[in-house]
Amino acid sequence: MERIDSVEMTRKTVASWRAEGHLVGFVPTMGAFHEGHVSLMRRAVAECSKVVVSVFVNPLQFGPNEDYASYPRQLETDAQVASEAGIDLLFAPSVEEMYSGPGQTKVVVDGPARGLCGDFRPGHFTGVATVVAKLFNIVQPHKAYFGQKDAQQLAVIETMVADLDFPVEIVRCPTVREPDGLAMSSRNKYLDEEARVAALSLYRGLEQAASRALAGERRAATLEAAVAETVRAEPRARLEYAELRDARTIEKLDRLEPQRECLLAVAARISTSGGGHARLIDNFIFRLKNGRVEVDRGVFADKNSTQSSQ
Repeated sequence: MERIDSVEMTRKTVASWRAEGHLVGFVPTMGAFHEGHVSLMRRAVAECSKVVVSVFVNPLQFGPNEDYASYPRQLETDAQVASEAGIDLLFAPSVEEMYSGPGQTKVVVDGPARGLCGDFRPGHFTGVATVVAKLFNIVQPHKAYFGQKDAQQLAVIETMVADLDFPVEIVRCPTVREPDGLAMSSRNKYLDEEARVAALSLYRGLEQAASRALAGERRAATLEAAVAETVRAEPRARLEYAELRDARTIEKLDRLEPQRECLLAVAARISTSGGGHARLIDNFIFRLKNGRVEVDRGVFADKNSTQSSQ
C-alpha cells in the first residue's frame, strides 16, 4: 500500500491507474477505523481494481464548541488496518495541504441539509460537502463508498453529486453494529462503561419503533414517540431529535409510505462519568411493500454478513 500526503502525487497516481483501465474506488474517512470503516473498504476492494482511502479530520465540519481537537486520531494504526484490508493508496493530507489557499469557496447543499443534524450543527454539512467535493476532484474515483449510519450526510452527498454532475457513483453501505446493537462510530471511543450502556438507548428506541411498525403502526408521531420515550428514560442521554424522514431527500414524513425508503433517525448526547459527552446518531430504514413493513437495521459485526437484518 502506498501512503501519500500530497494532493499532486495522489492525482498523478490515480491518473496513471485510470490510464491503465482500472476501476477506482474511494472510501473517504476521518480515520479512527472500526469495523464499519473496514466493511466499506472490503466492499470497495471487492468491486474495484484499485482503491483509495483518505484519512482527514476536516476542520470545516466542526462547530466552535465541538470536538475537533479531541477527535480520535490514530494514523499509524489506521494505515495498518487499511493495508490489511487490501487498500492500494492511503491519502492522509495535512490541513495545510487540503486548505492551502484562503478558502473563499464553499459548497452549500440546501434541501437534505435542512433539519435533523442540520439544525443542531449549523454549517456542518457545508463543511462536509466542501471537503467531499475537494476529495472527489483530487481522487477522481469511479465509485465512492459511504455508510448508512450517516444517513443525512449520505443524502447531502448524493444530492451534490447529482446537482453538480460529478462523474462518480455513490455506493450506500449498511450500518455496522456491535453484537448488542450499538452502531459503530469513532465517537464511541469517548464512552466509558456506564455511558456505553446508556448509548444503547438509541438502538433500543429504534427497536421499539420497529416493533410497533411490524405490528401495523404507520404514523410518524407514534414511531417517533417510541424512540423519544426510550431515549429520554435513560438519565445519561439527552435527546436531540427522533424523526421520520425520506431517506433520499430528508423530507419530513407524516407516516410510513409505499414507494419510499423511510428513515427513522435519532440523535442524542450521552454524558460520560468525566463530565464530557458523546454525540451519537443512529437510524433504521423502513420499507412498506404490499402492505408489509421491512425494517433495515444494518448488519451486526459478529455475523460477518452483508445481508440486512429484517
